[in-house]
Amino acid sequence: MMHDILSKAVRTMMKLGAEFCDARSQTINNAAIQSVNGDIRHLADRAISGICLRAWMNGRWGYCTSTSLTDDKVSDAAADAVANASGTPGERIELIVKEIKKKERQNVRIHPHDVDMREKVSAVLDADSSQSLANILNRVGSYSEEVNTNVLINSAGSEIEWEEIRTRFRAMSVASDGKRMERYYDGPDGTCGFELVKGLDIESLGRSVAEEAVSTLKAKRAPSGPMTVITDPMVSGLLAHEVMGHASEADEVVKKRSFLTDAVGKRVASDIISMYDDGTVDGAHGTILYDDEGTPASRTVIIDKGIYKGYMHTLETASKMNIRPTGNGRAENFGKRVWTRMTNTFFGPGDRTLDDIIADTKYGILCDKMVNGMEDPVGGGFEAKVLRGSLIKNGRITNMVRSFTLTGRALEILRTADAATKEVIFDGGMCGKGIEDWVNVSSGGPYCRSQIIVGGG
Repeated sequence: MMHDILSKAVRTMMKLGAEFCDARSQTINNAAIQSVNGDIRHLADRAISGICLRAWMNGRWGYCTSTSLTDDKVSDAAADAVANASGTPGERIELIVKEIKKKERQNVRIHPHDVDMREKVSAVLDADSSQSLANILNRVGSYSEEVNTNVLINSAGSEIEWEEIRTRFRAMSVASDGKRMERYYDGPDGTCGFELVKGLDIESLGRSVAEEAVSTLKAKRAPSGPMTVITDPMVSGLLAHEVMGHASEADEVVKKRSFLTDAVGKRVASDIISMYDDGTVDGAHGTILYDDEGTPASRTVIIDKGIYKGYMHTLETASKMNIRPTGNGRAENFGKRVWTRMTNTFFGPGDRTLDDIIADTKYGILCDKMVNGMEDPVGGGFEAKVLRGSLIKNGRITNMVRSFTLTGRALEILRTADAATKEVIFDGGMCGKGIEDWVNVSSGGPYCRSQIIVGGG
């Protein structure tokens, strides 16, 4: 039935003059649970569904969405999509779209919908209670899941149906000694089912998080100034995502709003730095089968051994730059427009171990988890807040230091990079385009040593 509805909408838009068009239905099921100090503070289980119709005419997109699937409503939406594309002409280009006919389901071992809500609540409460240690002021356990089903039909002949399933589990402790408060958090996420939780030692996770929060109360103030910094995978990923990643989204590049405009072929980093956006990474939180334009996910090489190689693309930006789309056309949901968006964005591995890099560092600081970072695709500046870290003196870890900031120019940091670990770790989350239009992503990388300005907490 849904295929018939979407096919009819496509035929209607073509008859009304669309040069290209697509119709996508989407159903999103979300569940989220949060416990604080033994009390369930949030429990939600909801679903939204609707269709998004897009028409391409005269270098412009026209959009219309509907939550009603009656013939009249869908026909009206198709007409409105074409009408919305018929304003002032944009750049006249022909979209290059490959025909795809596929139906795919995400491979999970335990589908979240097959697990009773009471079992999910119990897991969250266990994560909460296992953090019960002296000096712990607040204990938080949380779980979330998303099951996203899409059907897309376009005027190029594509008929695609696919599913995305994500789960996330977290424990967070806030510790206090009466003078200061510190926190610590941990927990896995990914494109997988409830097996993510089933495979956890929840008690060990909660206790470890609580112990780390308490230990941070003894942390000293970080030094300030230019320093040798070993970023952990979360902070490395923050640099990859917030600065280099957003600046590599081609919709910013074609508008010349990226500091990486015209960077292709130029050296932007030391030769130990390679960077990718890869929507095919098995199990990572930002992994997708197709983007919201029906383009298959792919691996995009952004930097190869220090040389800048290319951008992430939608159908429109790829056609404008005469290259293939990369599967980065993503929308928050059926009611939002498609932008060029990241999937799993990360720096590639090096050839060292962390112990080796520490032993080779005369004086510096080792990062441990991030708090937040700043997006700056225009200027290329990097600013991040790190949760905590450790001082390194003469190749040995010494004092723990509390939260501090990192600042600098992204390219200057990458050009000073001289060591990276073999292991790459991903961290999942949500990314906004500016301050809106949120999509699931992950970022990551190795432990990486470079020169960055540190601001003591």
